[in-house]
Order: sequence, then C-alpha cells, then structure tokens
Amino acid sequence: MLYDCRSPADRDRGIAAAVEAVKNGELVVLPTDTVYGIGADAFTPYAVKALADTKGAARQAPPVLIGSRHTLDGLVFSLPGAARDLVEAFWPGALTIVVEHSPSLAWDLGDNSGTVAVRMPLHPVALEVLRETGPMAVASANKIGQPAALTAEEAREQLGYGVRAYLEAGPAVDPVPSTIVDLTGDVPRVLREGAVTLAKLREVVPDILDERGV
Repeated sequence: MLYDCRSPADRDRGIAAAVEAVKNGELVVLPTDTVYGIGADAFTPYAVKALADTKGAARQAPPVLIGSRHTLDGLVFSLPGAARDLVEAFWPGALTIVVEHSPSLAWDLGDNSGTVAVRMPLHPVALEVLRETGPMAVASANKIGQPAALTAEEAREQLGYGVRAYLEAGPAVDPVPSTIVDLTGDVPRVLREGAVTLAKLREVVPDILDERGV
C-alpha cells in the first residue's frame, strides 16, 4: 500500500505500517536524502534475501541505514578516529562509511568479508522509521537495469507487490548518490565520490585517498 507522507495523517499511518512490516520481516520503500530505497530488517536473513530477489539482483551485501549515530557503536568492532570525524562532520547525510562490523552480530547480509557499509540518511521520514526499526538493509528502490526511483510511485511501478508499504514524500530533491569511504585500511580511501566531494572530505581527514588511491 502507498502512503502519502506529505499528509500528516497519512504519514503517521504510513510510518506505523512500515515499522510493523519491517518487524515482520517484510519489505518497505522509503525516501532518503538521495533516491528512494527498498529496505528490510538487517537482522532477518530471509528479509534481506527477499530484498535482493525483489530487485532481481544477485545476492550481495546491501548498505545498512541507521537512525542514530549512537547505533553505529553497537555495530562496529572498532571505529577508527577518522570514521568518527567523518560521521561528526557529515551525518546525517550522503556519506556511507565502510567499517569492520562486530563479529558477534547475528546477521547475514550476504557478504562474509566482515565489513559493512553504513549510513545515516538526512530525511525525516527515513529517520523516524529507522529509530523504531533499528538498522535496516537498504538498496535503491528499482529493478536491476532500471533507473533509480525518484518517488515511491515510481518504485511501486517497478517493484509491485513484493513490497508491503510504500512511503511517498514527493520527488527526491538531490538524487546524487552518497559518497562511499572505506575506513578498514591504514588510510581512508574513497570508493565512490558522490554528494560529498573529495575536497570536503579532505577538510576533515586530510590524508584521505581518492578513487585512484592518490
């Protein structure tokens, strides 16, 4: 079902429906500060698999979205100082960090590398959902090979009944993808430059490497 979160009453119903769906292991589509995302409970393996199946994607580890900076401490094995500085500067926002996750976490994201890509989005609807559900595995809300959805309606046209709740908040304002920084090595490195530029990153972490390793 699609809920128009631009209406206060529908927003409340939609967020409640999305939270219930995630807790039941079902999929939801929600707005972020980049494009719309399709999400599932990060700790429910069959839900994460359903996310990949609905997108038509090969199983690979999706990014994890969180609703609070404090949640990050419960997910990681050890958070480098550079990671804390970047989070302080750019979260919530379009920065994804790749860090080593705690080996005790009971999840199966489809990747055995021991790392996870984490982001805290700057969108009130997404944050409200995430603060109730906890960490969610979230990928772009589109079929593989199709354009990223800029509205929940566009996502519904592609994903159909595989999703329990669609949260519509209007067209994505800034569909530039998030910047991804790998913080698992000795020196931070940009894996993908997106909304947060390399110049801005270097204002916070001067020795960060670009995509070429320079």
